[in-house]
Amino acid sequence: MADKEKKTILLRVSPRIWEEISRWAEEEFRSVNGQIEYLLQDAISRRGKTQNKKQPGEPD
Repeated sequence: MADKEKKTILLRVSPRIWEEISRWAEEEFRSVNGQIEYLLQDAISRRGKTQNKKQPGEPD
């Protein structure tokens, strides 16, 4: 996705979460924004794999 297509959002997090994500981002040589985007993409991928394994008729 090109940068001009990205949506801008306001995200409020606790100071503890900010510190953890900031530290994690630094360890992986990413910006905090890049780390959050990476984590969201990973969660979406995992959710997709889980959804594909549901049996027909199983609730969402």
